[in-house]
Amino acid sequence: MSARRSFLAGLFGQGVGPSLTPELHEREAVRQGVRYVYKTVDLAEQQTTPERLRELLAAAVELGFDGLNVTHPVKQTMVPLVDRVSDGVEAIGALNTVLIGAGGTVGHNTDVTGFGRSFEDGLAGAPRDEVVLLGAGGAGTAVAHALLAHGVRRLRVADPDVTRAEDLSRSVPRLADAAEVVAVSPEDVADAIAAADGLVNATPIGMAAHPGTPVPTELLRPGLWVADIVYRPLHTPLLLAAAERGCRTLTGAGMAVHQAADAFELITGLPADRAAMFGDLEELVGAEVRRARLDPQVPDTPDERNP
Repeated sequence: MSARRSFLAGLFGQGVGPSLTPELHEREAVRQGVRYVYKTVDLAEQQTTPERLRELLAAAVELGFDGLNVTHPVKQTMVPLVDRVSDGVEAIGALNTVLIGAGGTVGHNTDVTGFGRSFEDGLAGAPRDEVVLLGAGGAGTAVAHALLAHGVRRLRVADPDVTRAEDLSRSVPRLADAAEVVAVSPEDVADAIAAADGLVNATPIGMAAHPGTPVPTELLRPGLWVADIVYRPLHTPLLLAAAERGCRTLTGAGMAVHQAADAFELITGLPADRAAMFGDLEELVGAEVRRARLDPQVPDTPDERNP
């Protein structure tokens, strides 16, 4: 239990202005009876270089920040800039949380733990012999590690950039030696899905600015479970189509809440009320939808996925 009664945190990344993470952290702090200020730092392109990020991190340390969240596009760039990293960050090569204290800066990755807990909560008992993962970027890398840590035996990774999929397939097995991880070319995705127990979308497709589904909906079938890391909108076209075809589905809400709760606990040392945070997320997303109905100029589902 933390003896601290006030905390200062921030979020580094591009396009972070609409993020719900600050509100999730601050609302939880109110329930915990602590003061918590969470600031967003929306990075311009020239601020994403290692040199500039090193300066910003040093400024956060000097200003007394207790922790930072880190998102696209600097999760990997930040890794060599911190003093130490967790075993998870060491394996993945990306971080999304930095703790700042007397012992220096320490990088963690709560995207992995967040998806893992959401997966166990929302798809308990789902078969996991073979899973297809769409997207091999930072989000896909975190999800791949979480899937293997939670018992997936054969992981097929597909990405429009085949080289990126191959790189991920080579980097992940060190976490789960018994697992088989293979890159799948775009033309072989349909066959991979036909043989799979589950499908995970870790691409931006499904967000408002990237409409549509990442694969043709006719590939979805009863018995296939389908997960998406996008949570604005919560029910993406992929998940809606999957539900219509009798698939078990998992929205991005669980990952959003659990990664935020994990980061909150790391920064404060306090146990987060995850059930209440789910209520917060539902309320915040619902408020956006209601505002959009009143004002057509406001998008009803701002773009956001977890990582």
